Amino acid sequence: MSGERGVRTKGAQRRDDLARAAAAITLRDGPGALTHRRVAAEAGASLSATTYYFASLDDLAAAAGRTLADEWAAHARSALAAAPAVTVQQDPATAAQVLVDAVLPAGDDAQVRSHYEHLLGAGRHAALAAAFAAGREVVDAVLGELVGRVGSPTSAAVTTAVVDGAVVTALTEQRPVRATACSLLVDAWGP
Repeated sequence: MSGERGVRTKGAQRRDDLARAAAAITLRDGPGALTHRRVAAEAGASLSATTYYFASLDDLAAAAGRTLADEWAAHARSALAAAPAVTVQQDPATAAQVLVDAVLPAGDDAQVRSHYEHLLGAGRHAALAAAFAAGREVVDAVLGELVGRVGSPTSAAVTTAVVDGAVVTALTEQRPVRATACSLLVDAWGP
């Protein structure tokens, strides 16, 4: 039995490694760049390993999407855990930063751009879209908790919409993403 368990663990690890490689390619080069051959090269695995664990490109895309969505949700949970005890009434700028940090991925503007590009590209691939929708549910739940904690007058859905719109504005106008998102969120809260 322990031998079987070791084989399953090694197999699960290989599958996870391939899914992470597929996620890296999807994030870096877009969903259209996802092939079994590229994933094998990225993971340092054989082509037969990718086709063994993922029979189709849809299976591979779904695994990449789940990996990216899990990372996104884990980031949102980390933002929740690290959030300072602040309310919109006490310090609107800091409260906005808490919410923006939960919605946006970690990293600089280039990483945020990449995140949003793959989100948009996911809409063309049903397997990726389904994985991102599931991950977004977790992010939305975390954001809902944070919205309540900071006393935001906007709902989690409106907060996300404002941040998403701010990202598009900032990226297309070459403005700093996080500062633009925080500023627009505070503006949305009104006086």
